[in-house]
Amino acid sequence: MKSLCGKAVHGWGMISDGDRIAVGLSGGKDSLSLLWLLAERRRRIPIDFGITALHVEMGFGTVDTQALRAFCEQLGVKLLVRPTDYGPRAHTEENRENSPCFFCALNRRRELFLMSDQAGCGKLALAHHQDDILETFMLNLLHAGSLSTMLPVQPFFQGRLVVIRPLSLINAAQTAAFCRQMGFPLQPPCCPSASQGERSRVRETLEAYYRGNDKVRPSVWHALTGSGLPTLPCAPSTQRHRRRKSKKRG
Repeated sequence: MKSLCGKAVHGWGMISDGDRIAVGLSGGKDSLSLLWLLAERRRRIPIDFGITALHVEMGFGTVDTQALRAFCEQLGVKLLVRPTDYGPRAHTEENRENSPCFFCALNRRRELFLMSDQAGCGKLALAHHQDDILETFMLNLLHAGSLSTMLPVQPFFQGRLVVIRPLSLINAAQTAAFCRQMGFPLQPPCCPSASQGERSRVRETLEAYYRGNDKVRPSVWHALTGSGLPTLPCAPSTQRHRRRKSKKRG
C-alpha cells in the first residue's frame, strides 16, 4: 500500500514542499487508509506539507465522529466536521429528478471544496481508488457518451484548488484488507441507497470480468493510461515527463 501510494504521489507529482492538503475523511475504508498513508508519508519523507482532515456529516447520525477525531489525533492531524442534512434530503421529493447518490455526491463535494478553501488548503486529497476510476469511465461511456473519468490530479477554479487522488494505483480489495489489518475505526454504511444505482451494476459487471480473467483489470488500465486523451489518466511517469517538458518550454 505504501509503495503504491508513493508511486502515485511521486509519479503524478501530487505533493510539493509547503503544500497544505485537505483530506476528505468519510470514515470508510478508503478514506481511513488514505489519511493514514499521507500522514505516514509526511513522517518519512523530507518534504514539509500540512494535512487537515475534513468530514462532511450527511445527516444520518450513524458516524462516530469522536472515533474519527481520536484517529486523527493519533496521526497528528486536525479534523474539521461539517454537519449537513443532505442524506435525508436526497430521499425526499426535493430530489425527484436525480438519484440520491448524485444529490449527495454533488453536495458533499461542494462542501469539501468550501471547507478546503476555508482551511487555507490549496489541494484536496480524495480517496478514489483505481476501481472508482475504471467504474467512472464505464459510466461516462455508457450513459454520457464520453471517453472520460476522474483524474489522479485534477485542477478546479483555474487551478486555485487541485484535487489529488493518491489511491489511483490501489484497488478496493487492497484498501479493505489494509483497513482490517491496521484496525482502523471503520464506520458502517449509513445510506439506504448505498448498494443501489448504476455504479453498483457497473461494479458487479467489472468484478465478474476480473474474476473470470486476471488480465482484464491491467488491460483496461493500460488502455486508459496509454490513450493520450487529456480526459483520461496517463501513466505516472508520463505525467512527470510532460510537466518537465512544459517547464523547459516556459
